[in-house]
Amino acid sequence: MQQSQQYQSPISPGLSWYEASISERPQYPQFDGSQQTDVVIIGGGYTGLSAAYHLASQGIQVVLLDEARFGDGASGRNGGQLNTGQRCGAEDLEKQYGFDHAKALFDLAEEAKHHLLSFAVQHNIDMEYVQGHMSVTHKQRYDKQYKAHSEIMAERFNYPHLRYMERDEVAAKLGSSRYFGGTYDKGTGHIHPMKLLIGLAKTAAQAGAKLYENSKATGITSSNGRVIVKTARGIINAEKALIAVNAYGGNLEPTSAAHVMPIRSFMGATVPLDASYNVLNGGESVDDSRFVVRYFRRSKDGRLLFGGREAYTADNPRDITTHIRRQITEIYPQLKDIEITHSWGGSVGITMPRQPFVREVMPNVISAGGYSGHGVMLANFMGKLYAETVTGNRERLHQFEILKIPAFPGGRTFRAPLLFLALSWFAMMDRV
Repeated sequence: MQQSQQYQSPISPGLSWYEASISERPQYPQFDGSQQTDVVIIGGGYTGLSAAYHLASQGIQVVLLDEARFGDGASGRNGGQLNTGQRCGAEDLEKQYGFDHAKALFDLAEEAKHHLLSFAVQHNIDMEYVQGHMSVTHKQRYDKQYKAHSEIMAERFNYPHLRYMERDEVAAKLGSSRYFGGTYDKGTGHIHPMKLLIGLAKTAAQAGAKLYENSKATGITSSNGRVIVKTARGIINAEKALIAVNAYGGNLEPTSAAHVMPIRSFMGATVPLDASYNVLNGGESVDDSRFVVRYFRRSKDGRLLFGGREAYTADNPRDITTHIRRQITEIYPQLKDIEITHSWGGSVGITMPRQPFVREVMPNVISAGGYSGHGVMLANFMGKLYAETVTGNRERLHQFEILKIPAFPGGRTFRAPLLFLALSWFAMMDRV
């Protein structure tokens, strides 16, 4: 069924350009009644749908629930950048966990990237992949670190696709003199996230997974070898469960809620830009060195898609466009009066160390999330790793389960205000 452009997600603000640019967005039924199944999955983003496909394709019965529509959360509304490695740099993970574990995590991330690209080809998902990504420094003092990073990646982690760029090259490729240096990664790129999401759902359904939208899980319990998930209109009885809600878990399960915090991120899309504007004419995606990261790229039809409003809160702003325009203009003054056709937001699940949270939170129930803005390729692969676990190989998922992810301080009452204060301070330091 064709998606109406007037539809507004009940869990995320604004109509995204991604929604407006697609010709078809299939709808799935609402769960009603009771079912028994092998695995129940809560959350219809990249992780949940990937897990549903990989389980169902092996003959395992799967029921998947989502509280809204597939794509209403971050999986359908994000910046579309694949990136390389984990959210934390490989050298930082080496300092914390040692080289062997850091290398294993990097290799898994590289496999995740290649898996996603090959999966899209195999299943005819036109996710509009464009090769090339730049990470740029907004302060000159970061240049040395970025240059060292490119050398470490080649010499210690066998990744030769990353190189350092001097300021002149950065300015030429960006079409902006706002940044100092940076790195160019030809081994990754960016995609249309909603098209990937729609394709994932279709392949999961075709494999035999039972998918349900507008079916919020209201409770989950595990006892006597069975997992019970309740919704407003029914009950699912399963052997195992995957909680894959990332930033949208609420109070469904307290352990995940203590370790994964939702924050709002916002984006805008301009009208298509011709070459005279001199904005990313090479088509690469970009992120910068701010703690409150700014990320941007060109769409297939030439729009600038720009994200990064400085708002570490779960609330929705009254005017997304004004804030996005201000940030665009800081980098591209020539766009100060450009029309912004769409502005939208969504929740990102973060953890304290910006590393994924993967735990067995109750018997036969695994929770996975907290990708901290690095989930386009990693979340998809986490679904595959969960499916491996169900079929008997937990070794690769275990590489994430043993990461040291502390709970946010302050408990349920004070953790959000404390996080807002801390991250507001970091946002202020970005400007110093």
